[in-house]
Amino acid sequence: MGSVNNLTRKLILVVDDDQSVTASLTLLLKQHKFSVLQAHEPSEAMELLKEHAVDLVLQDMNFSRSTSGEEGMSLLQEIKVLSPQLPVILMTAWASISLAVEGMRCGASDFIAKPWDNENLLKTITTIIDLARPTNQTQDSRFLSRAALDENFDFSNIIGESQSMLTVLNTVARIAKTNASVLILGESGTGKEVIADAIHDNSNRNNASFVKVNLGGITPSLFESEMFGHVKGAFTDAKQDRKGRFSAANHGSIFLDEIGEMDKSSQVKMLRVLQDQNFQMVGCSQNTSVDVRVICATNQNLEHMVEQDNFREDLFYRINLITIELPPLRDRATDIALLAKNHLSKISKLYGISQATISASALQWLQQQQWPGNIRQLCQTIERVLLMSGKSELTYQDFVPNCDTSSEPLSNIDLGDVTLEQMEKIMIEKSLLAYQSNISKVADALGLSRASLYRRIEKHGIDA
Repeated sequence: MGSVNNLTRKLILVVDDDQSVTASLTLLLKQHKFSVLQAHEPSEAMELLKEHAVDLVLQDMNFSRSTSGEEGMSLLQEIKVLSPQLPVILMTAWASISLAVEGMRCGASDFIAKPWDNENLLKTITTIIDLARPTNQTQDSRFLSRAALDENFDFSNIIGESQSMLTVLNTVARIAKTNASVLILGESGTGKEVIADAIHDNSNRNNASFVKVNLGGITPSLFESEMFGHVKGAFTDAKQDRKGRFSAANHGSIFLDEIGEMDKSSQVKMLRVLQDQNFQMVGCSQNTSVDVRVICATNQNLEHMVEQDNFREDLFYRINLITIELPPLRDRATDIALLAKNHLSKISKLYGISQATISASALQWLQQQQWPGNIRQLCQTIERVLLMSGKSELTYQDFVPNCDTSSEPLSNIDLGDVTLEQMEKIMIEKSLLAYQSNISKVADALGLSRASLYRRIEKHGIDA
């Protein structure tokens, strides 16, 4: 917990009607170089906030025998009126996690379940204060250019200088060294995994493991064994102990790709480990504790999934302390030339071809395309054209017959007459026809994992 010790003179207000709780928390926080104020009822808390420059509030949700959480919600709202930017962490029992979720909607930064784990609580407090510090100083006085970013961070695998990408990189630069959970959003092929790599590579955990998990490829029946591990004899084929993904990522980071693909039962289990940073291996009754930084990604609209009751709201708030939304390639056309030249250089070396170039007219044409498959589609197109043409300079004429970057296969469809679900089915059917039912090629073309494609084929009743 070295980073905690560096946060000298940070003032935390602890609010709980139970004096044993405030005393315990005060002792813990002072041992880690925080200054602490105590309040045992909301009115006392508000008076202290008016008198002192508090850096963070740690508050309970109930201050009487009532367990409705109304007093805690009322206090949170008062705090946000008095000091909108002041971070607030809510404390609640597992049975009332829904109260904490409601608090997150009203502006709380995070929530901790009682009884708390000291190390996990300290890590959460440190992270929230780290994230709040730039906001307390200046609003955006530290927006760095690409050159300045490259001087201070390792972004060598990220190509782009557009304003939208600079915004993304500045966010990564600000949060990389914290322990904040990160949710990366973006269409398929926009480079979510590359951004996850950059977060880990520029973090204080970069010497530890970075474990990547495609949740869309893990069935519900194997979820616990894959994620948490199992002991010998836990089930028929468990011939020896096996570490799960979280254990493998201990002291490092874990990348949970396609998190929107998890079923509801797996979401409950994931929430538990993300909340408590501990779990039980399959077939074992003892808890295993881990210290893991969590980075998630999805191309789905999780907020819409929450509204449709397909994704747990408490899990949604647990994973998106920081949200990074990647722009589609069509919205960063100025980066296309850089991306094309960079990838052309890489594949020339990969295939042992003399360094190929790309003409100005070809670059201009590439910049005018929509690229529904984003960077992945651009790179696949360049690679295919280079191999098929056998030329050292790629021109506009080389690309036109080899590339379909628009919606021409759907041009005979009146978009007003089809739903999004029907459009998805049409795209899958046409892709299966174009690639002669080669599932791997169809999945790549549509920017999906094989598991995600199979689920959609089954959902739409498509004969593959």
